[in-house]
Amino acid sequence: MEKWFAKRRKTKLLKLANRQITLSIDTVTDLDKAINSVLLNKKEEAKKSIERLFVTEVEIDNLRRAVFEEATKGDLPSKEREDLLHLVKRLDVLADHVKDSARNVLILLDEKIPNEIWSSYTDITSDLVECATTLRKALEKLGANPPEAMELAKEVDRIEGKVDDKYLKAKWLLLQQKEFKASTIIILKDLLDLLEQIADTCCDTADYIRVLTVSA
Repeated sequence: MEKWFAKRRKTKLLKLANRQITLSIDTVTDLDKAINSVLLNKKEEAKKSIERLFVTEVEIDNLRRAVFEEATKGDLPSKEREDLLHLVKRLDVLADHVKDSARNVLILLDEKIPNEIWSSYTDITSDLVECATTLRKALEKLGANPPEAMELAKEVDRIEGKVDDKYLKAKWLLLQQKEFKASTIIILKDLLDLLEQIADTCCDTADYIRVLTVSA
């Protein structure tokens, strides 16, 4: 009976962690939808995407707590437990960056921002969706096919490099906006920095996946 319960605790832990990981990555898609809606002047749609994102982020926080609580139970080996919690914490940071980005988008909704600026941001969020999706595939292959997980992790790095290039171009565009209020520039710059940090967090998680594939 003790072994039976231990096995099911392990299954529950992995299910909780998988749900948390999936939702963390899905928030990137909602952020992309929100900024694309702003570009198309569909403010209400942008707000709906952001509201959905905020609800998801609350669930992510609850799942993170549940994962950490469940990790103290059962007989999951300490190394496996440590690896799983490292991944959970990294993707929790990812969701935090997405949430903070969405807050900035909300603040900017009533500001007159040239489409050129929003377009440069959507170019980045499109890559972020690709980056996060590739990261999820790498995580899915981690146990089943470590070599493929390694290759997908490398692909995350490549996409992150694209984001870096677009980040610099978007920053240059901000410098050209002489008519903006200082406060607007600050919020736009903060949003841009957060988008870069989302890519960096994906890349950081991919680095950890590579470590796990080597030790697998």
